Amino acid sequence: MKIKTRFAPSPTGYLHVGGARTALYSWLFSRHSGGEFVLRIEDTDLERSSQDAIDAIMDGMNWLNLDWNEGPYFQTKRFDRYNAVIDDMLVQDTAYKCYCSKERLEALREKQMENGEKPRYDGHCRDSQDSHTDDEPCVVRFRNPQEGSVIFDDKIRGPIEFSNQELDDLIIRRTDGSPTYNFCVVVDDWDMEISHVIRGEDHINNTPRQINILKALGAPVPEYAHVSMILGDDGKKLSKRHGAVGVMQYRDDGYLPQALLNYLVRLGWSHGDQEIFSIDEMKEFFTLEAINKSASAFNTEKLQWLNHHYINHMPAEEVAVYLAWHVEQLGIETRNGPELKDIVKLLGERCKTLKEMAESCRYFYEDFSEFDADAAKKHLRPVARQPLEAVRAKLAAISVWTPENVHDAIQGTADELGVGMGKVGMPLRVAVTGAGQSPGMDVTVHAIGQARSLQRIDLALAYIAGREAQA
Repeated sequence: MKIKTRFAPSPTGYLHVGGARTALYSWLFSRHSGGEFVLRIEDTDLERSSQDAIDAIMDGMNWLNLDWNEGPYFQTKRFDRYNAVIDDMLVQDTAYKCYCSKERLEALREKQMENGEKPRYDGHCRDSQDSHTDDEPCVVRFRNPQEGSVIFDDKIRGPIEFSNQELDDLIIRRTDGSPTYNFCVVVDDWDMEISHVIRGEDHINNTPRQINILKALGAPVPEYAHVSMILGDDGKKLSKRHGAVGVMQYRDDGYLPQALLNYLVRLGWSHGDQEIFSIDEMKEFFTLEAINKSASAFNTEKLQWLNHHYINHMPAEEVAVYLAWHVEQLGIETRNGPELKDIVKLLGERCKTLKEMAESCRYFYEDFSEFDADAAKKHLRPVARQPLEAVRAKLAAISVWTPENVHDAIQGTADELGVGMGKVGMPLRVAVTGAGQSPGMDVTVHAIGQARSLQRIDLALAYIAGREAQA
């Protein structure tokens, strides 16, 4: 059996984490099986669909590196196909025209609700013998079976059964001639030879309707797998109030796509006790049967932990490619300074996100005229003048600029003055970085460069001189 899955978002908003996880699961299942993955944009809701949302979906899929074999298909470009199928169904009598007015349907609904009944179409036009003109407004409804049940074996949840008596005759074409969502999905899955439909649990109620239409068309019925929702830390459905926004917001916030994918795959799926998965491992181990039936809770701290892991364990050259975007967003010119891969190695242990890393690396590339007030007040005091002057002389005398030689210069200064490394290192840190925190001074001073470090020490000595003059 040829495995073929699809991800079919509606472009009415951003690609959110729930959609991204569904896309990932569908993608992994096809890749695990050596099958194909289709991207389909279900844009039949013309009022709510937008190009911005389409762009956001495409950007998210590309950033996550979830490539597709076919598509993107757009339902709005397939209306002729849908309507041709509907016309054939009218001939085959698996669909019928319904002329019920909006007023009649509203009155029917109100009466049913008053009687405590589930609102549903009563089949008034199903076998009507009334005559109508060709131009009289009407919808087309699917002639749903009235007996028996729809039973499907959900690959995650097991057998699910719906009585056909609970399903009314679904509208498949509106009065304006446009086909409806549930019908378009069926024809698409049929035409695109989708073998497995992996989607959110909110689609479970659509499944029996779609299966009945597929059977009426004589089309093969795919396997279905419905994934549980993602909850916030408070146990409620994940939403914007939890900070749940588009996938690209996670890029903007400094997360690596590899970390987000690793987090999402574990948000409802497991393989033993393993937490860290490469993409190849995900593809090798992924099965639908290992997906949890219960809802999963999104935990930002866990995502940050994973991101920190990937920053420090992926090749620095790869991380630097993603870091470059953040550095560019901050307008930092990196030509006159260390390579970004070196920044990754220097700041990786300290930074949980690439955004934090980009914000922390500015002093490696840009000179400054002022020091952090608190750090300068504490460490650039008159007592620091002698250590700074001494270490400056040793740094200036280095002929081969290496971290080892920089370390020897700092250590040598402390030894000569008979003071602890902190008495030299902290004033030097504030002098060359402008602040009180940085990686080790040997690698930091080395990365900043000899000329720039000496220039900044001179600025710090002038600052100290100014304090001495005011004393």
